[in-house]
Amino acid sequence: MKIKFCGAAQFVTGSSHLIELEDGFKILLDCGLFQGRGAHIWDWNNQWYFKPAEIDCLVLSHAHIDHCGRIPKLVKDGYNGPIHATHATRSLCAVMLLDSAKIQEMDVIWHNEKILKKRKKDKNKLREPLYISDDVAPAMIKFEGHPYDVWEQIHPNVQVLYRDAGHILGSASVTLKINDNGKETILGFTGDIGRPDRPILRDPQPMPEVDYLICESTYGDRVHESGPEQSEQFLEVIKHACVVKKGKLIIPAFSLGRTQEIVYMLDKMETAGLLPHIKVYVDSPLAVNVTHIFGLHPECFDAEINEYLISDSNPFGFNNLVYVKGVEQSKALNYSKEPCIIISASGMMNAGRVKHHLFNNIEDPKNTFLIVGYCSPETPGGILRSGAETINVFDEEKIVRAEVKIMDSFSAHGDKNEMYDFISNQKGKVKKIFLVHGELETQTNFKQFLIDKGMGMIDIPSPGQEIEIKE
Repeated sequence: MKIKFCGAAQFVTGSSHLIELEDGFKILLDCGLFQGRGAHIWDWNNQWYFKPAEIDCLVLSHAHIDHCGRIPKLVKDGYNGPIHATHATRSLCAVMLLDSAKIQEMDVIWHNEKILKKRKKDKNKLREPLYISDDVAPAMIKFEGHPYDVWEQIHPNVQVLYRDAGHILGSASVTLKINDNGKETILGFTGDIGRPDRPILRDPQPMPEVDYLICESTYGDRVHESGPEQSEQFLEVIKHACVVKKGKLIIPAFSLGRTQEIVYMLDKMETAGLLPHIKVYVDSPLAVNVTHIFGLHPECFDAEINEYLISDSNPFGFNNLVYVKGVEQSKALNYSKEPCIIISASGMMNAGRVKHHLFNNIEDPKNTFLIVGYCSPETPGGILRSGAETINVFDEEKIVRAEVKIMDSFSAHGDKNEMYDFISNQKGKVKKIFLVHGELETQTNFKQFLIDKGMGMIDIPSPGQEIEIKE
């Protein structure tokens, strides 16, 4: 058996790991989009470390774009097998991939217009979208939904088990029971590890003991704040930004997961009479669609929100909350002077409506930008996180006069202690751990942390590296 690391190797995004059995059967774990800026990102998203037509099946961990975002391109380039996922992941992918296709189309139009304005000899640098909206339907018909906690056959010699990873709606760890030449090997893939005691979703469920483990490491060098501290800090940020400074609090947040968690927290503050009397705008058509899908999958909810539903039948809506769909309404927010909260995608501020809010609001010292999760260093979100005094938005240099706050406790990724707790049952059983989904410096620190905890053999694969598993 061989494992080839085809994405998210010494990098956070672009999840893709290829398993090849002795009989040649090929399983792809995830097919994610590389996210960030720069020509290398475009090149990475257009290249494969394998031939798509030779893949036999795709096993998907969850619906975040850095895990599923290249599926339409995979199908377009020749893949013809099934796509295995949990039921909620299947529902979410239908809207997530259509939104991603629209972004691909718009980004290419902007890029090509920019090239053509410069000089004609650069026409060889013109691009075509990775895929378009019409490419999504042929991919979606290949999806096969699976429940949690049931071993199911995906090949005569392979069974798959999904367990709730507590990361986003429908997210799962993946365990493969492989019978290769009469020898049984258990291979695990954590997907993205969620956090215990978070609102809305159940806590991450431990995986079965495995022989080999592919493990995420996004926050392998830090510890998040606790829940009560987070809620109190968030309320203080709101009061300072909107009441004291009388400005806008702009929160870049991914439409899936982060937005619903923030809205739910605001809903509880409103119910408790703690939230200042200000408007809250969710400026993302995708977030509206995703929030609807949340309501269709209560099987993923934890006990806390189920109890809250008894007193509040709509945990994602209150009087001062406005879901913005229309472009003109979104534009109007940039000209409004009212103190308010604007939650808008994308979380890294490298695409979507939030990029326009960044352009129009970053130079006003009354405003505050609250960054609530991981951002690739080269994205606008990553640049603001680094403390930059200027930032280039839509080819215009902007002075950072707005206040920038960071709250990593909102992250849906477990910190180093939470990730260790999730995989601690593997100690003494797992033969080797492969760290993926992290920057190299973070992975190196997490590797040493796990070694100090007695976790044994740990590798940090490089992009495209192939490792042969010999029993």
